[in-house]
Amino acid sequence: MTARKSPSLSAAQIDALWHPQADEAVLWQGRPDPMVLARSAFHTPLVAGYFALLALIAVAMGSGPGGIATTLAAGAAVLAILYATAFASARTTRYILTDRRVILHIGIAIEKTVNIPLKQIGAAHLSERGHGFGDIVLEPNGERTLGYLLLWPHARPWRLAKPQPMLRALPGAANVAEQLAHAVAAHEAIERGQAQERPAQARTPAMEGALA
Repeated sequence: MTARKSPSLSAAQIDALWHPQADEAVLWQGRPDPMVLARSAFHTPLVAGYFALLALIAVAMGSGPGGIATTLAAGAAVLAILYATAFASARTTRYILTDRRVILHIGIAIEKTVNIPLKQIGAAHLSERGHGFGDIVLEPNGERTLGYLLLWPHARPWRLAKPQPMLRALPGAANVAEQLAHAVAAHEAIERGQAQERPAQARTPAMEGALA
């Protein structure tokens, strides 16, 4: 399900894993919205509220202006780090849906790619974030090959034992979810058609031999 840059892979193999091939149709591609990613994955409103509460407590306890200013400055610094991380994560992320797989190019310090064949997607869940944005969780039906920490923040929260990849903060998420559903259904139909053709192809030589 997963591939990363490795010295054991040839340039052609890396290109095949990282990029859609000539005979592979790209149905959709996009990246997270940085502001929505900061809010949903890095919980910036919660962090801001926490430091605001600390400042209010300091005021109620009669703390001097210096203590209140220190609290607010610490909150601003933490928020700046979270927003910077969210923007860097969004900038270095690219999601691609093809007629064969879902590709996640992710990673700020360590660049990696997660390939999920459509036949390995057991279920997908859309979570709306407002104003057309949303997250799509993918439930693979195969064995996991990539840990939660390497996927994060592109992983469903708290699913540590069996991490589930997540397309986060997508603009037009409902439309993307619909395209994904159609792609999986079309791929399953093709798989069924190929499975039905194989027995017929296997019987053909025997029939020709009998006629001969």
